[in-house]
Amino acid sequence: MAFPSDLEIARGAKLKPIDDIAADMGLPPHLLEPYGRDVMKVGLGAIEELRDAPRAKYVLVSAITPTPLGEGKTTTTVGLGQGFSHVGKRATIAVRQPSMGPTLGIKGGAAGGGYSQVVPMELLNLHLTGDMHAVTAAHNLLAAMVDNHLHQGNALGLDPGEITWRRVIDMNDRALRNVVVGLGAKADGVTRQTGFDITAASEVMAALALTTGLADLRARLGRIVVGYTADGEPVTAEQLDTAGAMTVLLREAIKPNLMQTVENTPVLVHCGPFGNIATGNSSVVADLIGLRTGDYLITEAGFGADMGAERFFNIKCRVSGEAPDAAVLVATVRALKAHSGKFRIVAGKPLPEDLLKENPDDVHAGAANLRKQIENIRMHGVSPVVAINAFPGDFASEHAVIREIAEEMGAKVAVSTHFSDGGAGAVELAEAVAAAADEPSEFQLLYPSAAPLREKIETIATRVYGADGVSYSPAARRQLDRFERNGYGELPVCMAKTHLSISSDPKLLGAPTGWTLPVREVRASVGAGFVYPICGDMRTMPGLGAAPAATRIDLDADGEIVGLS
Repeated sequence: MAFPSDLEIARGAKLKPIDDIAADMGLPPHLLEPYGRDVMKVGLGAIEELRDAPRAKYVLVSAITPTPLGEGKTTTTVGLGQGFSHVGKRATIAVRQPSMGPTLGIKGGAAGGGYSQVVPMELLNLHLTGDMHAVTAAHNLLAAMVDNHLHQGNALGLDPGEITWRRVIDMNDRALRNVVVGLGAKADGVTRQTGFDITAASEVMAALALTTGLADLRARLGRIVVGYTADGEPVTAEQLDTAGAMTVLLREAIKPNLMQTVENTPVLVHCGPFGNIATGNSSVVADLIGLRTGDYLITEAGFGADMGAERFFNIKCRVSGEAPDAAVLVATVRALKAHSGKFRIVAGKPLPEDLLKENPDDVHAGAANLRKQIENIRMHGVSPVVAINAFPGDFASEHAVIREIAEEMGAKVAVSTHFSDGGAGAVELAEAVAAAADEPSEFQLLYPSAAPLREKIETIATRVYGADGVSYSPAARRQLDRFERNGYGELPVCMAKTHLSISSDPKLLGAPTGWTLPVREVRASVGAGFVYPICGDMRTMPGLGAAPAATRIDLDADGEIVGLS
């Protein structure tokens, strides 16, 4: 009998009334705003009202460096949350909202998978409560105000060639990467070259994810730099009198969305910042609420521990003031075999046949990546737990290799079959995480805020990535100097690089050594609150593949959605 699809499993789930989910979390009705039958917005008043409730253990879910197919990090996050209910504990889960671009492009969905997913999965993957659209609208309002300012005489002296604020849309559309606006008559605006990014890459999205409240959000939006004058002076959203209206458009989007898993574990879904050039973490406000609603809060960070986890520790926790109690490192047999360098894995194509054969030596050959990512968790003073995300075609001998490597590194380890078995398959993992979270916490940031930007960059490059050093292009050196002069030097750094390698080169597998990190450009997300050095070719507007997931998504004769996965 064939394993049911994610959509079939989701539709077969017995959902509890969302009011009951909220009540189980201790959320009073006056803080809740229903959106249909199965979703609620949670008011930010919950942060203050729940302040005296017991604090949950704070658990991050990260991963080894993934293959282009991903390694089931969201599925593991959901499975672990469900697993706690099987050991008599209450957990709340916090995840990012999926972007419709990848959903309709390559993923077909991003709600977890199998018997460890967030439901209703159709709502989660398609629009939800409109937060993505609110971010899009707020971002594009500022873009419109920039071009209107040019058209109306440019009193602030913006240099059209130094405007950094682009437009966004929540879709994969490579044709919009570079565009010319203002074509036509003089009344149609000033002609200039610009482009579109995907909404998840918007600085507005990053600011929303890192804010602690409406007043803070208003201040962050006001600090957004849209470009520079001919003299190199920054021009902000506040100077364009736009931050207030942007905040109004985000007044509802700032509230986290409450959903549930197929086993009725509560899930806070909020924000979806890009994992390559932004933090790749769900919101601070969702975590601040979730930390007072159960025994454990399980939150997820994008890509490998060198990316999402490093940003969680050094940016998100720096903002929230909260310290994690444990971190899960998701590992798979296929990812470690991929890091052996013997196989080529391409998203959208079948896995190589030889990779699927039993071969513990291939797992050993890729072990350097697992070892380094365990180190990257531990250098922040956090106890790591390796979660072996088991696939049906795995072999026990290959799992034994991963367990051996983890234990050699002093990390707890558990095999988890949450995809096929739900929470019951994550019991061993839940017990290991509980034990790690009970250990004394020694959380530490990697660098102080007062350190110069170059020192922050070089600390991450050498300690987290294993680089010998950093090389800066002439443009990057000028930009860093400008940012220091403009007062941005105390901001944390968010390294923009490939997610397919610990290094900046996606072809370097395992844990590369003997290389230098090239910083070709540096940009400042002053509103969001970080500086991001660009180390390689970063696509902020994905394209569609030869067979997009959208070609499989449709309505059946009963008006039900088909094709999501």
